[in-house]
Amino acid sequence: MSFDASPRAGFGPPVSKAGARKVVTIAFAAQGVSVAAVYTTVPAVTERLGLAPLLTTTLMIAVALTAGGGSFLGLAAIRRAGPVATMRGAMLAAAAALTLIGWAPGQAAVICAYILFGLAVGALDVAVNTWAAAVERAYGRSVFGSFYTAWSVGGVVAALLTAGVARLEWPVADGLALQTGIVLLLAAGMRTHALLAPDGPSDNDAVAQPSLGRSLWVRLIPFGLVLLVVYVVESTVSAWSAVYLRQTLAASLTVAPLAYAAYQTGTVIGRAAADRLVQKLGAVAVVRSAVLLAAGALAALAAAPSWPFAVLAAGAVGVGASVLAPLCLASAARLSPTASEAVLARLNLFNYVGVVTGGALSGLLGSSGHFRLAYAVPAALVLIPLAAARHFTRPSGSARLENLPQRLGGADAGAAQ
Repeated sequence: MSFDASPRAGFGPPVSKAGARKVVTIAFAAQGVSVAAVYTTVPAVTERLGLAPLLTTTLMIAVALTAGGGSFLGLAAIRRAGPVATMRGAMLAAAAALTLIGWAPGQAAVICAYILFGLAVGALDVAVNTWAAAVERAYGRSVFGSFYTAWSVGGVVAALLTAGVARLEWPVADGLALQTGIVLLLAAGMRTHALLAPDGPSDNDAVAQPSLGRSLWVRLIPFGLVLLVVYVVESTVSAWSAVYLRQTLAASLTVAPLAYAAYQTGTVIGRAAADRLVQKLGAVAVVRSAVLLAAGALAALAAAPSWPFAVLAAGAVGVGASVLAPLCLASAARLSPTASEAVLARLNLFNYVGVVTGGALSGLLGSSGHFRLAYAVPAALVLIPLAAARHFTRPSGSARLENLPQRLGGADAGAAQ
């Protein structure tokens, strides 16, 4: 396929909100599959290569750190080629990384594979959220939750595949190959749809980079703190729940991925209801309710007497924590609609700080035999977003297509399929 990178490319195809929404949904699903594939196979990869617990912790931290760098690579790619082309490229890179993780012959190779995955998922993250913000602006109502629902569905599918492969006693490489195939199929199914009206911005507007004032960054701080806490929780549950079940609760390799699957199932439930709840109750009430549920569920997870109880608690954590990130990103993007990709790329730094903090804390506590404490600490931290809930907003419903930044549709809109 070829891509038309000219500034006027966005004026070719007709405006298609539904088509653009489908593209974002596919990309979020692919991201969910790839992230789940990595996290749920950590115990199997560790045992296959004989990795020390400290090295495993370091690798998970490295994924988060390189994802932060990948976020800015993705921002540069968006400005050069557009978000859809960036999403495709990042999905292909993630698929390559999954394959390398499965077939890595030794520690050096698997380290390189995890670093590649971090870069790919970081670039994919900023691209999908940028395009999702544009689509939500086009709709003029909350739709971010539906995108993250697709992410969670992808995660559930990948986690269940990991459990099934372990049950059949197949090599971990075979399971990762299946998950890679899903990512590639999703990438192949993506199509490009413009989100521009004929009277949209001029060519000069397309290449201009809006200046982001200091006041905007001050207004971003509450959202950044929320994302940091959310991803401490996300990292703790996603990256280490399988290891927690395996090491602390004596679960088998077949059962260990089920906590992640339950967590993602909970996020499907929470995110599927998020958009309607926001429209009915308002974002502030939804955020506060979600925070209280997540805190209680994390405390239950920390005190779990057996793996079935832990699986149920992980699912409840997913229901509560799942709505915070999409509502946070959607509200932050509305602070500067003409520079949403720059806002989201920088906001993602809080995301990765949270992932690093949660992953490092959980990994270090877990490697020293204190995984329960690793879940008790986030149970207290997750109450912080209560103070930031008042900053959350919802779309006014008055957004117009011609106000969307042209660079979001420009390079990708003329893609030849």
